[in-house]
Amino acid sequence: MCFRPNAPRKPSPSHGTRSSPARCSSPSGSTEPKTPNHTKDNNMTNDPALPQVTESAVGERTVGDLAKAAISGWLGTALEFMDFQLYSLAAALVFKDLFFPAGAPGMAVVLAMATYGVGYISRPLGAWYFGGLGDRIGRKKVLFYTIALMGLATTLIGFLPTYHQVGILAPILLVVLRLVQGFGAGAEIAGASVMLTEYAPRQRRGLVGSLVALGTNSGTLGASAIWGIIVATMDRSEILEWGWRIPFIGSIVIMGFAIWVRASLKESPVFEAREAGEVGEAAIEQVNTEHVDVLAAGLKQKKGRSFFEAFFLRFGQAGNSGMIQTYLISYITATLLLSSKVGTNVVIFSSLVGFITVPLIGHLSDVFGRKLMYIIMSSISVLLVFPMIHMIATKEINQVFAGYIIMHQTSVLALASLENLTMAEVFGSKRRYTQIALAKELAAIVATGIGPVVAAALVVNSGGSWWPIAIMICAFSLCSLGAAIVMPEVAGRDLTILTDAMPGEAVIGPFARKERKKLHLPTPEEELAAS
Repeated sequence: MCFRPNAPRKPSPSHGTRSSPARCSSPSGSTEPKTPNHTKDNNMTNDPALPQVTESAVGERTVGDLAKAAISGWLGTALEFMDFQLYSLAAALVFKDLFFPAGAPGMAVVLAMATYGVGYISRPLGAWYFGGLGDRIGRKKVLFYTIALMGLATTLIGFLPTYHQVGILAPILLVVLRLVQGFGAGAEIAGASVMLTEYAPRQRRGLVGSLVALGTNSGTLGASAIWGIIVATMDRSEILEWGWRIPFIGSIVIMGFAIWVRASLKESPVFEAREAGEVGEAAIEQVNTEHVDVLAAGLKQKKGRSFFEAFFLRFGQAGNSGMIQTYLISYITATLLLSSKVGTNVVIFSSLVGFITVPLIGHLSDVFGRKLMYIIMSSISVLLVFPMIHMIATKEINQVFAGYIIMHQTSVLALASLENLTMAEVFGSKRRYTQIALAKELAAIVATGIGPVVAAALVVNSGGSWWPIAIMICAFSLCSLGAAIVMPEVAGRDLTILTDAMPGEAVIGPFARKERKKLHLPTPEEELAAS
């Protein structure tokens, strides 16, 4: 069974303020009618010099190819988040004793969280380098490089000497490897998102995209399970002496498996067509010379409203992830003084629940739209954060588990399920890779890198109070909520359109229906029937 990835819809007649369709190039391999800028200024316009790929240029892809692309994206994201979660749990459980001076436990926690945040500083540089490389030599090759780099850095952490052995050199080496980890991770999710954008059927993007988001949950679960086994089977002295090295050294097995899976993945249809010589040589030369790298191109380009909408969608989810999946575990063990087994077990149980939450939210976004689901889940997070964090602070085990699991599902995993494909739909095909990479990584630096450090400092200064944690999670959730309210609906939007999303382009959900009615455009059913 074959399908043409993101097959373009048939031209429909002009309605209302919609003028005659203009032709625009298709990243999935065909030309497509384009909706003009009817409601807001857009910083991206049609460029006749862009590569024009004919319909014959893009080979058909089977359902098996789609499955491989989805599994590849899931596995790469799983390895990325497993690497980072291995570190975040180690930072919360043991690194404060291994890599930093003894005598000030509160400051050791702050320093451990700071080295966690360092990993996010190099992520935009990874997007800068690997983004441009992917446009020149192919995304499949770059995805090999990013996995290898992440896996190698994680493995080497397991061989580091401790502060008691080499002094200040220990945290310096730890920071270096965290920078390497972040450099490799900077293009991993963006690359997987772009790959699935080119593959996923229009009305199943939410569900397919959730498989990449499920990778974050799988990585978190894998890392938590490994640490859970270590904590359950070894006493603390053994863990501090050598047990902490096991998960980092063992990650090389996952890296090898991920590379093996990606060996059978077909190249991106767009890049494949270009390499086959079905795109003009002048257009290829333009791509190679003008698109020097992701970061430089994106920073030089004037940012429009869509970029900031995507930035704050990511900012809210990334901030909640850093607070809940990293700092909250440290709070449970270092401030509430509960057993380290509680910290690892609660993450494991919540990650298992996430295997239901993530695809369910993705599927619901295919039914009700991205905008509505973002508003609902962000609002739930804001409403529940104070009672749930208070429950955790009671130290009663059942309440700790209930509070953590509820906040993890609503504030982190549900938003992660929506994020990747929503951001792909927000941006036009002309700068999609550039804008996704920048919005993701710049938001992650500010939110995930800084959030746990600020929270640790505030909690220390407030004598261990839970209020700073709740306030910060609430603030992050409000960022996602605000972005969701002002953004247009994007579910089912034609991904071949060059420009960023505008009201009236989506075809899924009540907001899409409302926008199209206001602009006197065909109903979603009529638009889908014409596709």
